[in-house]
Amino acid sequence: MKKLGVPVSSPSPWRLTNVSVTRKRIVGPVVGGEAAAGSAAASGSLPLAEAGRGCENCKAFSGEPIVSDNFRETLEIFDNPRPERDYEIEIECPEFTSVCPKTGQPDFGKLRFRYVADHQCVELKSLKLYLQRFRNEGIFYERVTNRILDDFVAVVQPRWVVLESRWTPRGGISSVITARYPDAS
Repeated sequence: MKKLGVPVSSPSPWRLTNVSVTRKRIVGPVVGGEAAAGSAAASGSLPLAEAGRGCENCKAFSGEPIVSDNFRETLEIFDNPRPERDYEIEIECPEFTSVCPKTGQPDFGKLRFRYVADHQCVELKSLKLYLQRFRNEGIFYERVTNRILDDFVAVVQPRWVVLESRWTPRGGISSVITARYPDAS
């Protein structure tokens, strides 16, 4: 398979197959790779959640959206070298990706963490690996931003943190989501 004149040895993980809509119900896609022949996913008869993809809008099929929930375990911490001092740590993650639960298309964003550590700081490689786990998750901007903040707060326990996610434009519209701990209210 060739794309833009560049040979590609394997199918793109973003290639969508078996997408159809029946009675306003999202059905299929199988993202990245082929479904087993004869399987319900191969025939396009499974909703995203049952085909192994997280989907915010598939509650009607399973009661709750299927979104992986064990990502938090990936985050690691180390002791704050100066816990008596309020110093600000800023971390930028310019290559965050997830998947749109409506279309199955990739979403690209930049994350910016600003926090004051209490007794622990986040270890950067573990943060990178944690964020990479969202690569194939079907999740809306608002939910992923708040979920990352919740996991960060649960593991690192900072004095305060602000997480800003900036999403690349789609259809001429871009989004910026900002979540804070503790809540400003």
